Amino acid sequence: MYSVLMSTPERLIEATRELLWERGYVGTSPKAIQQHAGAGQGSMYHHFAGKPDLALAAIRRTAEEMRATAEAVLAGPGSAYERVEAYLLRERDVLRGCPVGRLTMDPDVIASDELRAPVTETLDWLRDRLAGIVQEGCDQGEFTPSLNAGEIASAIVATVQGGYVLARSAGSPAAFDAGVRGLLALLRAAAPARP
Repeated sequence: MYSVLMSTPERLIEATRELLWERGYVGTSPKAIQQHAGAGQGSMYHHFAGKPDLALAAIRRTAEEMRATAEAVLAGPGSAYERVEAYLLRERDVLRGCPVGRLTMDPDVIASDELRAPVTETLDWLRDRLAGIVQEGCDQGEFTPSLNAGEIASAIVATVQGGYVLARSAGSPAAFDAGVRGLLALLRAAAPARP
């Protein structure tokens, strides 16, 4: 499943990332990780103190990847609206959901300050990054100046995360797409009237 050039710790982290996304923390056993990674028990415990340590490395990697993917779009060219639009319309596996957002539904991750920290930090980073872009749009006259950038950023994140839930529930990305279209229409309506 993994390249022979990939180190054992890398295979273990990648296997854990995939299993956490598919099964959650409780459903991801050390044995399943080892089988998925093609690694023995000794290898796993040689590189990681145990399942929580390995899960933390996997969650951090997933969080870093999510931030990098979002930043690549948010730092791109265009107006504030165009960058938010690009973020909302970027290619996603909608029916699979968000690998970071789904961790908020895992009671064992939420109960652990250490496991929850990369999730919280990533979602906070995303809201802050989006708020900065929305504020830029307000400052440049693209959006009505009275818009609260932080609230709009929270609405953007909530639309994406809630859209995943609606799409998974319906078994179709249509609900996600409808939420995104609705939010973009509201953002367009937040443009000041032109004389």
